[in-house]
Amino acid sequence: MDELIPSGSATPTPNRETADGRDSGISPLPEGPVPIGSLIFADELPDGVVVADEVGRIIVFNRVAARLTGLDTAEVIGKFVFDVLPLHDDDGRDWWVYADPYHGLPTRTRHPERSLYLQGGTEVLVSVGYVRDRAKGVRRLVISLRDAQQRERLERNRAELVSTVAHELRSPLTSVKGFTATLLNKWGRFTDDQKRVMLETVNADADRVTRLITELLDVSRIESGRMEVHRQLVDLPDRARKIIAGRVAAGEAEDRFRLEVHRGLPETWLDADKIDQILGNLVENAVRHGAGIVTVVVEPARMDGAAAPIGVPDAAAVSVRDQGEGISPEVAPRVFRRFWRGKPRGGSRRGQHGGGTGLGLYIVKGLVEAHGGTIGVRCAPGGGAEFRFIVPAGTVAG
Repeated sequence: MDELIPSGSATPTPNRETADGRDSGISPLPEGPVPIGSLIFADELPDGVVVADEVGRIIVFNRVAARLTGLDTAEVIGKFVFDVLPLHDDDGRDWWVYADPYHGLPTRTRHPERSLYLQGGTEVLVSVGYVRDRAKGVRRLVISLRDAQQRERLERNRAELVSTVAHELRSPLTSVKGFTATLLNKWGRFTDDQKRVMLETVNADADRVTRLITELLDVSRIESGRMEVHRQLVDLPDRARKIIAGRVAAGEAEDRFRLEVHRGLPETWLDADKIDQILGNLVENAVRHGAGIVTVVVEPARMDGAAAPIGVPDAAAVSVRDQGEGISPEVAPRVFRRFWRGKPRGGSRRGQHGGGTGLGLYIVKGLVEAHGGTIGVRCAPGGGAEFRFIVPAGTVAG
């Protein structure tokens, strides 16, 4: 039988008193493991778990529950759950009184997650499930506890994301609205050259809005773990050449770029579109925030980061180097965070690599990791910043 081994279990004591002093005749711990549906230990669960028996005595109190409440597992086993967890809502009402889990409606199976407060004001996210018996009613109460601070951080991050994107969208949309309204109202007053300039501006701002929406969707997929990778055989040097050719076609000087391809590259099965997005973002990042020549290096590597001996690489590495001011070592670990802004060595302000929203490098990191790879930043051999990502080789598309 699949079973849940009680956490902090002790030898059962046959006759315990109820809250009113009467002998319940019920042991606070079951005779053996508590069946719950899977062969796992309560202490291995990522959330706090508290299980109370049919009279409300605690029979399971795992380590996470102990950490969240500040209580000792050994001391609470056998005690009444409503004494150990005096849960209150925002209005100070006793949850145990108005929810009445042991004497409420017999059709209830669970209480969805909500914020409740422990004694002392500690906020926890609580969900409750019932294990019922038709004849005896509630056999066990299973309570899940989660740290509310994590939810608060997620909500702050979402609010910050919405605020940043809204701010970035306002400028191009204002420009689009202004130019189109002007053209519609005063079309005959402008020369063809003036109209062309206005329409080119509208087109550029529309492209900017599209990029912002794409970034927002990418962030959503990364954070929800829904980033899909459609693998195919990808020639990394060829993708890098195309990215550089696109920059040159857009007006950059051809001698601004250099591509170095080392021998012994393994086959790489990757998502071509996402690799283009990674390379394009890193090259644009180097052009926008760096200086001098932008060098792209493609070489065999190993996933542990060590140099690959000839003939046995298990990965490919791509480095994008610029000759600008670089990024100081103490802030390098933070450049892949959302919205990060900082100052490089020398004191002059350098916005985050990756674009106006500060999401570019965050997305690049998510795309690389979706491939099973890693990315980092360091000082380039000739000065400036070097972003280097490693992706595994030899994964058959499927």
